[in-house]
Amino acid sequence: MITLYAFKWVPDFAQGLVRDLRVRWALEEAGMPYGTKLLGQDDKDAPAYRSIQPWGQVPVIEEDGLVLFESAAIVQYLADRSEALSPRDPVSRAKVAQWLFAAMNSVEPHVANLANLDLFHAKEDWAKARRPGQEAFTRMKLSSLARRLDGREWLENRFTAADLLMVTVLRILRHTDIVTSDPVLGPYLARGEARPAFQRALAAQLAPFRENAPEMVPA
Repeated sequence: MITLYAFKWVPDFAQGLVRDLRVRWALEEAGMPYGTKLLGQDDKDAPAYRSIQPWGQVPVIEEDGLVLFESAAIVQYLADRSEALSPRDPVSRAKVAQWLFAAMNSVEPHVANLANLDLFHAKEDWAKARRPGQEAFTRMKLSSLARRLDGREWLENRFTAADLLMVTVLRILRHTDIVTSDPVLGPYLARGEARPAFQRALAAQLAPFRENAPEMVPA
């Protein structure tokens, strides 16, 4: 059985966004059972963990001696094994792969750059100066995605791993209305989040965060 490494707890702004959600969702869509190994803040920097994940991040999976890190690589690995995540014929699989890489390379970096400005540097003068340009560039990237999705339910002719990754990328901007107010991307995001497998994956990620939340110290 697959073992998934995930964090015991993260701050509120990151809950529901940690990238093990992508793997949980893929496993749920594929109907693959898995167990979890939860990491505390000290665990991620331990030499044993750094030996399998050089940056101390999640997710990592282990299965029968195979160890994989990077969420997209893991989702691709699962998609190669599940028709629920990717068609079996080579041409259709190649189409899914191109959108999987597009989510990671053409969309996520620009979405993440904007989120980083907002969530980590909002009070910095340099960030205030940079933000309008970054938002404009992010919107431009998203408009290209919206053109692809206009009149379509999914990126290809049915839901695949590519949609799974793209939806999780769009969720990074949940602190804004950039995606939800878009007449194409908003409904696309909602369709992804409404899938039962997504709901199960999200609940599974959030449960340990509630269980391991630090106690508030009175001021």
